[in-house]
Amino acid sequence: MPKRNLAARAGHWSARHRKTAIFGWLAFVVIAFVLGGAIGTNTLKSEDSGNGSSQVADRAIAAADFPDKADEQVLVTARGGGLKASDPEFRAGVDDVIARIEQTPNTEEILSPYGKGNEGQISEDGTAALVTFSIKGDSDQTDTRVDSTLAATKAAQDAHPDLRIEQFGDASADKALSASLDDDFKRAEFLSLPITLVILIVAFGALVAAGVPLLLGITAVIGTLGLVAPISQIVPMEESASSVILLIGLAVGVDYTMFYLRRKMEERDAGHSNEDALEIAAATSGKAVLISGLTVLIAMAGMFIAGNAVFSSFAIGTMLVVAVAMLGSVTVLPAVISKLGDKVEKGRVPFIGRLRHRNHGESRVWGFVIDHSLRRPVAAVVLSVGLLLVLALPALHMRTINPGAAGLPHDLPIMQTYERIQAKFPGGPLPAMVVVKAKDVTTPEVQQGIKELTATASGPTNTIVSPDKEVAIVSIPLPGNGTDDTSDAALATLRDTTIPQTIDRVAGTQTNVTGMTAGSKDFNDRMSSRLPFVFAFVLGLAFLLLLVTFRSVIIPLKAIVLNLLSVGAAYGVMTWIFQDGHLEGLLNFQSVGGITSWLPLFMFVILFGLSMDYHVFIISRIREAFDRGESTEDAVAHGIKATAGVVTSAAVVMVAVFAIFATLSMIEFKQMGVGLAVAILLDATLVRAVLLPAAMKLLGDRNWYLPRSLRWLPKFEHESAPEPVHA
Repeated sequence: MPKRNLAARAGHWSARHRKTAIFGWLAFVVIAFVLGGAIGTNTLKSEDSGNGSSQVADRAIAAADFPDKADEQVLVTARGGGLKASDPEFRAGVDDVIARIEQTPNTEEILSPYGKGNEGQISEDGTAALVTFSIKGDSDQTDTRVDSTLAATKAAQDAHPDLRIEQFGDASADKALSASLDDDFKRAEFLSLPITLVILIVAFGALVAAGVPLLLGITAVIGTLGLVAPISQIVPMEESASSVILLIGLAVGVDYTMFYLRRKMEERDAGHSNEDALEIAAATSGKAVLISGLTVLIAMAGMFIAGNAVFSSFAIGTMLVVAVAMLGSVTVLPAVISKLGDKVEKGRVPFIGRLRHRNHGESRVWGFVIDHSLRRPVAAVVLSVGLLLVLALPALHMRTINPGAAGLPHDLPIMQTYERIQAKFPGGPLPAMVVVKAKDVTTPEVQQGIKELTATASGPTNTIVSPDKEVAIVSIPLPGNGTDDTSDAALATLRDTTIPQTIDRVAGTQTNVTGMTAGSKDFNDRMSSRLPFVFAFVLGLAFLLLLVTFRSVIIPLKAIVLNLLSVGAAYGVMTWIFQDGHLEGLLNFQSVGGITSWLPLFMFVILFGLSMDYHVFIISRIREAFDRGESTEDAVAHGIKATAGVVTSAAVVMVAVFAIFATLSMIEFKQMGVGLAVAILLDATLVRAVLLPAAMKLLGDRNWYLPRSLRWLPKFEHESAPEPVHA
């Protein structure tokens, strides 16, 4: 039998102590989940999720203890454009809106567009008017209280059919968008598990075998969600971190189990007993799981370098779920497989079950592709690299943005209202917020500085002062859609010219700008400055880990190049579709002229980690055959053919789950779903079945080159399976 490395020893212990391993794992999952639920997850505050000057402004607002409220607007326009705001019928509709809002509980600061000083609330062409008001209370209270204001707006609409009367604001938009997103995520979660199960059934041809990977993935996610709760008391977690944990946990849990289980089935087909087959799987696939898991952890740790609290919470969640899945795959998984024995192939699906039972080893389809790649390696390398570079080409002009309101689902009535407000009152719904901090912002000097600042605005402004008079928020409309070049230019003028020439001249004041445009700009600047360091950290540590594992300089360099090619191709496809505006009808989106700013970094670490999963698994199998005495070419052919089926099945699971996200409403989730699905698909097919074998064939024994100066590195044995003993 192979030497018992760490994974083999863990597997051996697990198989010998099945009850302890299985019930111990279940106890861990249940206890972690119950304790986590009792402690509760501390979510990241919005003022801590940004970067730069806008974050300073957000924290100043949060610390100033402004009264809790939600700002709302009612847009009044004439249907067909026949009436003007100055017409009696139009004004009667506006007055009716105001009267109904005044009678609604918990409303305040109701401003008529016809009041003195509110002239900016009537559009320049005179065809639209805005009624603004506030709803008292925190976000939970306004989420309920906004319903009565929406009812008042609807009643006014019913009473004036010649006008279009519609409401948009903090509470109303949040309510509508939250409902839409909740529906999206429920659909994604509802579809992901059954789709994964169906693919696993096709992959294994048996119901029991298909259920085991899903079980490990689900329990790893449940246990992780419990562990996250106490950690979040120290490092608050972003609300969507749980969705990321589910996505990654399911992916790696299924991957690790499939690698382990398929190797055990293969060794059984080769004539080994259940016990020996499990020992071999633990020593080979179990070890590959540990190495690939460490590589994934390194990739996820790169998110800490992003310098953003959201990414830090993602890093903690993803690293934790990978570690838990890795632990489960080398402890409880061998116990489950040992307990099931050959019953793991119970519940065979007609035809698929018979086909898969005969095909636990090398894949015939991929064998054909790999043989042709090895027969003409130069052509395979040139064509596959050429195709990947062509796909990556659009990424050269990738532009990262915060889509803001433009990235929200446009088919929602609330967003159509927003767009009509934006058209009539540019910059109104999402203004820049200039936060002025001083010992007393009500002094004549500060007020004069604020007056000079607002005099430069090209639209209606609003100033509110905190109860302690230490902070003033000046809302200034910006042209553009909030995240385009026009808005960015206006923000730069505001920060670099207007503020220094006005309020900054007042001694004792500190001024920062926040809002959609400022937050997007500061976040983009941080990501751009940190991305090279993230790349260097992830690629450097991955190189060192693979160097030590495979005692080769070429293997890690080749792994990095191949992964960068697949990531680059995914960037290019994503840019071509979402930035350049192709396939809009098919994917049901409107181009926002760029890629969501957090996606390139997030996709890099996720894709690098998941791609390395496959690479380590395949290279381990190749090295195993090489150490057994096969030539490099034969080892490459055998290793890739033997793993192609399971790698493809694992990749199909991930592609299907990621593709579900492409059906969600928000543009950032569509971009993420398409980008991840394309990258995994390319990586598991073109890269692993064509480019990898061809490149290794051309390199020959140079694949295992290790300079003399590095031969002091520790040597890890790559165990090979013993020859089958036939009765």
